[in-house]
Amino acid sequence: MTSRERVWSAIEHRQPDRVPVDLGSTPSSGIAAIAYHRLCTHLGLLGNRTRIYDVVQQLAQPEEIVLDRFRIDAVDLGRTFNTRDEDWYDIVMADGSPAQYPAWFRPERQPDGSYVARHPDGTPIAHMPAGGTFFDQTYFPYLDGYPSDFSGLRTAMTYVLWAAFAHSPWDHANEPDFWNQLRQRALELRRSTDRAIVLSCGCNLFEWGCFLRRMDNFLMDIYAEPAQVERLLDALVEIHLEGLERICRAVGDLIDVIRFGDDLGMDAGPFMDPDTYAKLFKPRHAMICEFARRHTRAKRMLHSCGSIYTLLPHLIEAGFEIINPVQTSAHDMEPEKLKREFGRDICFWGGGCDTRRVLNRGTPAEVQEHVRRRLEILAPGGGFVFATVHNILPEVPPENIVALYEAIEEFR
Repeated sequence: MTSRERVWSAIEHRQPDRVPVDLGSTPSSGIAAIAYHRLCTHLGLLGNRTRIYDVVQQLAQPEEIVLDRFRIDAVDLGRTFNTRDEDWYDIVMADGSPAQYPAWFRPERQPDGSYVARHPDGTPIAHMPAGGTFFDQTYFPYLDGYPSDFSGLRTAMTYVLWAAFAHSPWDHANEPDFWNQLRQRALELRRSTDRAIVLSCGCNLFEWGCFLRRMDNFLMDIYAEPAQVERLLDALVEIHLEGLERICRAVGDLIDVIRFGDDLGMDAGPFMDPDTYAKLFKPRHAMICEFARRHTRAKRMLHSCGSIYTLLPHLIEAGFEIINPVQTSAHDMEPEKLKREFGRDICFWGGGCDTRRVLNRGTPAEVQEHVRRRLEILAPGGGFVFATVHNILPEVPPENIVALYEAIEEFR
């Protein structure tokens, strides 16, 4: 099988010739820039460039030599942008190692060593402490309450760090010829690789409520002011469907996976009970999924962290075909349980290695044993694309990363 065929087979619950593997096709299956630089140094990859394509999470864009080395089967369409040397500039990361930022991202170093990133009008909207490895949101447009109408919602959204400092290709979305660029680059990527092509496009609902109102307020709103929440969600869906229509028209026939996002879970369970999800969010998720189903060939992925076991039946009914990152350390998210109960209905893109306790703290031998066990549980019958449980963290030893991929190769 080609990589693309391998991924499609797994998503469609057919046993592929070997387990498909992802590293970096989404901003939740990637690798922190510090860990990436250390890995490349460990592998002796001289002249590698640690380019931080996701500046909020400080994630590196894996280079072709690394994708080839670990036989990666999926790739992000965004990597086709910012390909010139002048699109980047040199920085020094928190551990003193070199990296590069996109030319458009210019956070301001403060006297205490922290960094502030601003909206174009000068408003500070994100902060990274001294020695930090990601940016935090510091500005919440609707912190003081909901507006009487949402005519200014698009502008308000630009003050949220995830939109203001979007990863590629969306950092180019305001360019006049962006949609033509997106299609032409997707055509070239499809010609040059047989890897499955993934495009992340957001369409978040619950998360945008948190981004705009701040999480504590929005969680209370869900129960105390559901009518206001529904007003906001309907306005968001309208904006999302407009964007999704452009995406489908531009590359709907060229991408293999379209990734949506909405973190619905905590460690202990979902942020809301299933009935509340079914009333407020499920119908709107279903609208987004149905639009994508009718207008693109791509499989539909939902990124959701945390314990979402009790929501999975609703998510499947809403139309999601893939779940990522499969946070197996959370309550009710044991891989055996998930595979047994939902393995025929949804593809698990992740869950291959615990990044909270095992990959960063275990020995290489412990990592290998852990990965082998996960493969034995999740791989049979398809329905599984190997990825770690969220991104590989900065402190992960390169020896453990190599051990992870060695275990996959032995299983394959």
